[in-house]
Amino acid sequence: MTRKARILIGTVVAALVLSMAAIVTLAAVELPIVRSRMQGLGFDLSYDNHPYNGRFTFVRVKFEPTRWGRGPYEWGLDLKWNHDYPQAERNLMTILKHHTLIEPNMERGNIYALDDPELFNYPWAYLCEVGFWNPTESETESLRTYLQKGGFLVVDDFIMEWQWYNFETQMRKVFPEHQLIELDVSHPIFDTFFYIETLDFEHPTLPGVKPVYYGLFEDNDPTKRLMLIANYNHDIGDYWEWSGTGWVPIDISNEAFKLGVNYVIYGMTH
Repeated sequence: MTRKARILIGTVVAALVLSMAAIVTLAAVELPIVRSRMQGLGFDLSYDNHPYNGRFTFVRVKFEPTRWGRGPYEWGLDLKWNHDYPQAERNLMTILKHHTLIEPNMERGNIYALDDPELFNYPWAYLCEVGFWNPTESETESLRTYLQKGGFLVVDDFIMEWQWYNFETQMRKVFPEHQLIELDVSHPIFDTFFYIETLDFEHPTLPGVKPVYYGLFEDNDPTKRLMLIANYNHDIGDYWEWSGTGWVPIDISNEAFKLGVNYVIYGMTH
């Protein structure tokens, strides 16, 4: 190697080191600023909710996650609850409009905290990334009341044992005596509108991970109303968001839409 080449390589390495140092410094400076602003706003970011009009509305539950930062999601932040927003709800609402008699509010869904009184105007809600969910006492009590009064909650996008453990722990605060019961394809929710032949399809980004579906029942009785369905080791929101892009197989995204439609129809009729 010539002396000129060694000098050139040394210059490039030095530049890379300085660039990395700048990135680290930027992260150290900017993230606390964003964090303080977020806390000051109470996570009320820039979004518009549909005013109540009697139509079906996709409701997304927001919460203060135990860990978050910058990310490739809405508002440039990885808040956990904002994964797949707003494209997932737009695409599911399009499927509902075209294949059922439901006339949903289009373009976007509404976003509410669990203890927002407005949540009780909407009988169906979606909660994701519960591995990072630690509801306040007010949110816990409100969720209990919401489900007991007929609300239906879809829980999605969580994997690995530690995330399951956190979800189970938080739900025990909501219903201390209730058990999360594994569902199979024979449950009516899988035949409410579309007939789901099998639940055997993979996580959209983690090949080999097999989804498992759990339910929480009224009075802890599997013969009664299903109040909550949890898609463990799954992320049907990803399938909804990326459908039509070529990033996920069409046949599997179709199955995810079938699940979504069934969840809506079941939640609205039970």
